[in-house]
Amino acid sequence: MMADKAKVLRLLKTARGQIDGIIKMVEDDRYCIDISHQLMATEAVLNTTNKEVLTAHLKHCVNNAESGTQRDEKIDEFIKTISKIL
Repeated sequence: MMADKAKVLRLLKTARGQIDGIIKMVEDDRYCIDISHQLMATEAVLNTTNKEVLTAHLKHCVNNAESGTQRDEKIDEFIKTISKIL
C-alpha cells in the first residue's frame, strides 16, 4: 500500500472508536437521530480513508505501471472501484 500508512491507521482507529461508541449507544437505547448522526460521522471518516487509499493508488500504482497495457488495467480496476462507490 502506497498511502500514508500512519494516516490511514489513525483514520481507521477513529472509525473503530466511533463504531464502539455507536454500539454502546444502541445498547443504551439512545435516541435514534443521535445514533444516525454518529453513523454518518463514521461513514465520513471511512470515506476519507478510502479517498486517501485511492489517491495513493492513482499517484503510485497507476502512474508507475511499467507499460501502457498495465496502466490501462490499473485504470480499469480503479474505474470499477469508483463505480461501486457511486
